[in-house]
Amino acid sequence: MSGGVRIAFEREVVVIPLSDILPLRKLAANVAASKRYQRIATSVLEVGIIEPLVIARQKSGLPYLLMDGHLRYFALLERAETEVRCIVADDDEAFTYNKRVNRLATIQEHYMIVRAIERGVSEEKIARALGVDTKLIQRRKNLLDGICQEVVELLKDRSVNPQTFEVLRKLKPLRQIEAAELMVSAGNFSTSYAKALLAATRQADLMRPDKPKQIIGMTPEQMARMEREMESLNRDFKAVEDTFGDDVLQLVLASRYLSRLVANQQIAAYLGRRHPDMLTEFQTIIAAASLDQAAVA
Repeated sequence: MSGGVRIAFEREVVVIPLSDILPLRKLAANVAASKRYQRIATSVLEVGIIEPLVIARQKSGLPYLLMDGHLRYFALLERAETEVRCIVADDDEAFTYNKRVNRLATIQEHYMIVRAIERGVSEEKIARALGVDTKLIQRRKNLLDGICQEVVELLKDRSVNPQTFEVLRKLKPLRQIEAAELMVSAGNFSTSYAKALLAATRQADLMRPDKPKQIIGMTPEQMARMEREMESLNRDFKAVEDTFGDDVLQLVLASRYLSRLVANQQIAAYLGRRHPDMLTEFQTIIAAASLDQAAVA
């Protein structure tokens, strides 16, 4: 590589008067009344600006263009602040910077709350800074109580509904791991899916096997049927999982061979005359394999 990676921002954080910043959009009335804006405004009031605004210089000089941080900007105006810390971007492309930000995973959020409390920040102050109820902070603090470490590792970088953990802790550790693996495979971390897995769990795999399962809208007979069906699905899933890699490899090799075969005009013409159905099937396999590889890429 001939050159290094170009940094898209100036290295130093600068303090800019709010009057020198030009927002690219106005604050709509429905946005000002939204819970998201109210949380940001509360956070600014309690702890100030944590993430600096992103601005860009204009060739003609002032004002700076506000690229990211409009809600923070208007929250500061409401508080009659006069200046703010900013990061200066090298260009003025008006794309959404937040699309390039990795959102905080649920378990990582739990760790941050626990760490803040350990360092002396009260639950009430955290709740005020986030604009939520104190009880919610307490539930997030106790998020992993009763959750085995293997499940924490599986879900540590996933966006999981916090109530899902309340369902998982009703299961024994081995069943928790099975449920978490199914969630990862399905890409579904919702509470409703967790409850479905709970309904399909055998009584012996519950943390309290002596207490009958109670799922709203489901009878004991329905849950028993789900248990049997889930066991069958798990066996089928394991069988497919064990052979999936070999099957994909064979499909790729076969599709490459068929691609070269059909690319030969004489062979394609012969198949078209004598075996048109076979040629159609070959083309279907090639197209399907190509789509799968494009999706993976």
